[in-house]
Amino acid sequence: MRQALLCLTLTLSAAAQNREAVFAEFTDFLKIPNVAADPADLRRNADWIRSALARRAVPSKLLELPGAVPAVYAELLNPSATETVLFYAHYDGQPVDPKKWQESAPFEPSLRGARFTDPDARLYARAAADDKAPIMAMLAALDALRQAKLTPTINLKFLFEGEEESGSRNLGRILAAYPAEASANFWLICDGPVHQSRRMQLYFGARGVTAFNLTVYGPIRELHSGHYGNWAPNPAMLLARLLASMKDDEGNVTIQGYYDSVEPLSETEIAALKAVPPIDSDLLRQFQLARPEASPRLLSEAINQPSLNIRGLASAATGPASANVVPARAEASIDLRLVKGNDPAAMFSLVKEHIRAQGFYLVEDREPTETERLTYPKLASIQNREPGYRAVRTSMDLPASQQVIANLKTIYPELVLVPTLGGSVPLAIIEDAVHVPLIGVPIVNHDNNQHSHNENLRLQNLWDGIETFKALFLLR
Repeated sequence: MRQALLCLTLTLSAAAQNREAVFAEFTDFLKIPNVAADPADLRRNADWIRSALARRAVPSKLLELPGAVPAVYAELLNPSATETVLFYAHYDGQPVDPKKWQESAPFEPSLRGARFTDPDARLYARAAADDKAPIMAMLAALDALRQAKLTPTINLKFLFEGEEESGSRNLGRILAAYPAEASANFWLICDGPVHQSRRMQLYFGARGVTAFNLTVYGPIRELHSGHYGNWAPNPAMLLARLLASMKDDEGNVTIQGYYDSVEPLSETEIAALKAVPPIDSDLLRQFQLARPEASPRLLSEAINQPSLNIRGLASAATGPASANVVPARAEASIDLRLVKGNDPAAMFSLVKEHIRAQGFYLVEDREPTETERLTYPKLASIQNREPGYRAVRTSMDLPASQQVIANLKTIYPELVLVPTLGGSVPLAIIEDAVHVPLIGVPIVNHDNNQHSHNENLRLQNLWDGIETFKALFLLR
């Protein structure tokens, strides 16, 4: 009995030492700034990843093209393997505003919790969750297999992109230039969060996206609201009415034809949605919301319909800076999240036609001329369109899908399966290049503040992620 307890103590001690080493390496990685707009820092991240792979004797190289941030490629081949699986993640991150970060700076990793061994302790830093955590978990999973003297049962390929947060603008070019490296039986997309219930989930598709800025014009300059307030048209009011015309009180998009191209879910996908754990009431409390749009529609159902979101509004000023004026212009930033069947350009055209149907004269990619301002009482422009990409959805019934599901259910019996992830990842760009199944394997906590200040990773998600990748590296 004493010997068994001693062995258990030594095992636990070794596990703690392993986690300490993983934690130290991860914080070192997080200290390197990775804002998508800074190519020099992004290259430093790519070099760090290559060094980490080299320490593990995993061959790697940079996939480079003129004008593109390099992608890191690595492979670990098994001569007896019959399948090749490529694991994708990205190492770039969203911009930061250090003034909004609490207790620590974005690139000064901060542990908040008793110790890193506390499962609910959190590590705060930009990209701690989105998307450096999966990269670290894969590296640690390789270490764990070697310590256990286990060899991957499949050919492993890794591709770590450096431009995902800026729209993966060169990913298609890179994949076209390096077809041998991109070749695999299927890809596992290691981005996004686990289910809000904290259960492990697989996603088999992701929403597409397109976005643009919409400006409505008033007088050429701001006017005194007392002298001109009920005479000069107010662009903020015009914009508010225009935006309100795009959705009804239940959150349904009222633009003609907006839902016509949606590809219905299959019977398998509908059954999977019915099995998703109920989390809506908990989320309403967490977000302090009285009800969702189109109540009682569930979040899992809403994600499988296209959305129209106002992601920002601006006109003149509010608060202490506000002044008694009629604004000169009012602006909105809008994103359309798309589902399978929606073409981004076609959906954008539907929005433009709706704007014109509300009586607006619409110009694109420029400011209106003086003649246009004097001619058209309702005048708007669309600028800075982000073409984005379409939604993609892999069938859950494919052999590759069933293989991954069966493998992960051995360690996650309550595995959650969702047809579509709410966020957008560049599945369309990848699908156009490789034409193989794409399956999402997220590991990070859902409440990680990704893209915002105080981004964080719940450390138990990192430890679970290591086990996830160990299981996938031994895929059968």
